[in-house]
Amino acid sequence: MRRLMASAAMTLAVAAATAGGVVAGEVPVETGALNGATVVLHVYPFLDPSELATLRLVMTNAQALALFLPDNKGYAAIAVAPDEGFIRDGQPVASAVAMGGLPDAATAAAQAQAACDGKRAASGAACVVVLEVSP
Repeated sequence: MRRLMASAAMTLAVAAATAGGVVAGEVPVETGALNGATVVLHVYPFLDPSELATLRLVMTNAQALALFLPDNKGYAAIAVAPDEGFIRDGQPVASAVAMGGLPDAATAAAQAQAACDGKRAASGAACVVVLEVSP
C-alpha cells in the first residue's frame, strides 16, 4: 500500500511539473506573430511584472519593437542579465542588449548574449535571451 501511495504521489508530482507542456526547469514561452514575423517571449521568473508587460508590448506592437530593433529585418534577440533585469527606473538597463538583422536565430541569440555578458556585472549570472524574433 505504501508503494502504491508513493507511486501515486510521484505520478502527481511529475504531472504537476509538466502541466501545460512546461517541464520542471524549463522556461515557459509565449509566442506571437507581428508583421509576418514570429516573436517568442521567454518568461523567466526573474522578470518582474512591469518588465513582462514591456516585453509583451514589444512582441505585439510594431512601434514598440522598433524602439529596440529599428531594422526589423532578419533574426533578432534581446538578452538580459538575470541579476540586473531588463528595466530599472523606466529605462532599459545598460546590460540589456538587442541585436537584429542577423542571418539565423542561433547567431542572433549568441551575439545578443555575448554583448550582454560584456556589459553585465562580472559577479552576476550569465545573460539569457528573453525575446526572439524570426522572419
